Amino acid sequence: MKLLSGAIAAVDHGGSLGRASALFPHAPQPFVDLSTGINPHSYPLFELPATALTRLPEAGQLRELAEIAAAAYGAPSAAHVAAAPGTQILLPRVASLRRPGRALVLGPTYAEHARAAAIAGHAVAEVSDFDALAEADLAVLVNPNNPDGRVIDKWRLLELAARLHARGGLLVVDEAFMDVGPSEHSLAGDVGEGGIVVLRSFGKFFGLAGVRLGFALTDPLTAERLDAQLGPWAVAGPALEYGIRALSDAAWQATMRQRLAEEAARLDVLLGRFDVPVAGGTSLFRYLSFAEAQSLFSALGEQGVLVRHFAERPQALRIGLPGSEPEWQRLESALAAWAARRKDAPKEIGQ
Repeated sequence: MKLLSGAIAAVDHGGSLGRASALFPHAPQPFVDLSTGINPHSYPLFELPATALTRLPEAGQLRELAEIAAAAYGAPSAAHVAAAPGTQILLPRVASLRRPGRALVLGPTYAEHARAAAIAGHAVAEVSDFDALAEADLAVLVNPNNPDGRVIDKWRLLELAARLHARGGLLVVDEAFMDVGPSEHSLAGDVGEGGIVVLRSFGKFFGLAGVRLGFALTDPLTAERLDAQLGPWAVAGPALEYGIRALSDAAWQATMRQRLAEEAARLDVLLGRFDVPVAGGTSLFRYLSFAEAQSLFSALGEQGVLVRHFAERPQALRIGLPGSEPEWQRLESALAAWAARRKDAPKEIGQ
């Protein structure tokens, strides 16, 4: 168990091109940003009605969005859905659904969960054993996990939720990447049982992170409580428009899942050509864990290709999908340059 005493401190994330430029000042521009795990093929942009910007959002639109989100994610009904300007803003509010106590986060994972629980007043620790979560007042896990893609079976989650709920605890499952995960392990359809909050992110799969839209799926009373905390007009007009259209577009979603699966397989082949082992991931990102990870991170960065590194895990990297053929070519060239440098490096005695 890892106690997180400084969990309220700001967390470094992928996707900061400003930090990338400071770290690699001589890299060719623009950067190929593969550090975020966001779909590089966004839902098609469309012309917004002027009212999306000139008027306050209508309550009827928010109800429509909740109905469509419930259908898309498999929640029991719109009453089980609370919409927000991104899941990030939901994290401390969800953590506050239980009085300050013991929060356990299954790690290693997305660091904002621990920070949000600390903000809510919980004593936070990271655990590596799933069964240890049963001792929590607030148990948090990401499924599929970020950054390694680990999936916890649904039956195990339901057993844990029942144990926690029986003594007033809460299970929070972040399904930000479940759009490309094994949907049979989603808890979205089970939130009516109580004691469960499922978080779903709109921006990652639809490639529209800047829209800022996310959802908490839970029992109706808890959804109502979260709505009250967020207040009126929490979801902006443009986000309503994109959420309603994209979440109801089942054909686009099915086609995109297939495309992402094919491109993830292509990335596996490319990495394999240069002896870079893939240890896990989803079809939006691949997780690498090997001794030369930091060398690869630096070599790619110097060539203007940014991947996600982890200061506390120097052997790990996460790499997203290139969004175009020129980006694929830049990644391949950068990998080839790293591999050539590694091949020509002098060997230590005994190797």
